[in-house]
Amino acid sequence: MIIVIMGPTASGKSRLALETAQKINGEIVSFDSMQVYRGLEIGTAQPTAAERQMIPHHLVGIYDIHQRLDVYTFTELAEKAVQDILQRGKVPILAGGTGMYLRSFLYGMDDMPGDRKIRAELDELYDAPEKEPALHARMAELDPAVLEKWRDCRRRLIRALEVKLVSGKSILELQQNLDRKLRYDIQAFKLDLEPEVLNQKIAARTEVMLNEGWIEEAEAAIKAGLLETPTAHQALGYKLIASYLNGEFSLAVLKEKLIIATRQYARRQRTWFRHQHPEAQSVTSPESPLPIVH
Repeated sequence: MIIVIMGPTASGKSRLALETAQKINGEIVSFDSMQVYRGLEIGTAQPTAAERQMIPHHLVGIYDIHQRLDVYTFTELAEKAVQDILQRGKVPILAGGTGMYLRSFLYGMDDMPGDRKIRAELDELYDAPEKEPALHARMAELDPAVLEKWRDCRRRLIRALEVKLVSGKSILELQQNLDRKLRYDIQAFKLDLEPEVLNQKIAARTEVMLNEGWIEEAEAAIKAGLLETPTAHQALGYKLIASYLNGEFSLAVLKEKLIIATRQYARRQRTWFRHQHPEAQSVTSPESPLPIVH
């Protein structure tokens, strides 16, 4: 049995996962694509040293910010962590808000044809912001429907191009024939707080993170090259802090912008979980124990 706790940022997943792990002899596997990075502890709300001493946490702080991470690599890492936990007689508790990673793990990867050599070549050719025009041009020629759908998602476009080159078919055509089923025996829960409550939690947590030294952490990470990294640069809030450090606006404006950006991200997460995770039971309060069936 695997327990899954998903939900938008600041909804209380981490605390609920910790409390649940203590009750059922569990260990936590983080499903947050940015918590894997060292040096972003405050901004990605990583578990504290005390929390990690209380309950083992997996896939937290294991990557340098300059290392690339994609859904395929993450899924492999999560698979190893879950199998290790199960083999030791513990209960894996998957907790996080990166919906695409969760879905890929629970239902399997897209089951589309692929070729590692071709993928490596495509990454070299197209996986950088300045290379996107060339990628768009090639997709416009080979698969314009995919370009229209995923124009703003470079990684998806590259994956779609890989599928097209390997199979000769559009990834959209192949997806229509997928019948995905859960790969594990799970009990899944999604935190579904009232928007007003979640907004208040986001504002409060932003205040705490700033007081704990988020700006100083961001400054160090930016000096280390964060904004030029292949994946870690996507971590929420750090670009805004960079603008603040450049004198573009005041601390009060920074706080407001961080709260707005986090609320917008949370809305996107809520939409994803609503449509992509029918297996999850809604939980309206992180303070209530999960109704786990033993």
